[in-house]
Amino acid sequence: MPALLVASWQVLASTGAIDARLFSSPLLTATALWDLTVDGTLLDNVLISIQRAALGLFFGVSTALVLGAVAGLWTIGEEIVDSTIQMARTVPVFALTTVFVVWFGFGEAPKVLIIAVACFFPVYINVFAGIRNVDRRLMEMAGAMGKTQLQIIWHVLLPGAMPQALVGLRFSLSISVLALVVAETINAKSGLGYLMTTAQQYVDTDVIFSCVIVYCLLGIGVDVLVRLLEKRVLAWRAGFEGQ
Repeated sequence: MPALLVASWQVLASTGAIDARLFSSPLLTATALWDLTVDGTLLDNVLISIQRAALGLFFGVSTALVLGAVAGLWTIGEEIVDSTIQMARTVPVFALTTVFVVWFGFGEAPKVLIIAVACFFPVYINVFAGIRNVDRRLMEMAGAMGKTQLQIIWHVLLPGAMPQALVGLRFSLSISVLALVVAETINAKSGLGYLMTTAQQYVDTDVIFSCVIVYCLLGIGVDVLVRLLEKRVLAWRAGFEGQ
């Protein structure tokens, strides 16, 4: 199906059925992608974008893991942390773009913060829910075996919450790419967003579509990484894998 779509797109562009200046074509896009790769422009900007996404992902996910565990493990933690986060979750993340620019200017800080905030909520929600969904009978069994509270947390609750936490991580990795697109519209001087903005000014749709393809590849790449991580970390769990 994707191959048929690309072929149809190329035929329509070649026959003039669509304006190649506005919609480019697979051939022109591939040529632009190759030229950007050969002269090093694409690699330099992709690495900068990956660095931004990685920083935002690190801060967002690490904070979510800590707060999700605190809220999930202890009732007082839930009362202090969860209600506040649930209120903040209703605020559209990308609506905070202007606020971050006012607070931190046009540097790297607002870009990283947008990605971090966007990545925070999926992990927090899934860590919290994962801990609370652990079967209480497993905890009672561990307690009957003489395990301490710390041992129960480490050997029962956290491993039990791991599958759902990885679901949250998978969502966050995908969202990090989406947030990166928005973040790099904030007066970026480098990165994929900078390439797209510059291409937009010159109506260079070949480069714009090339950047869109790279964003798609980044999204696919991070999804594959999480799948591999799930297989390795959750090797102990035998689940249904389809027929």
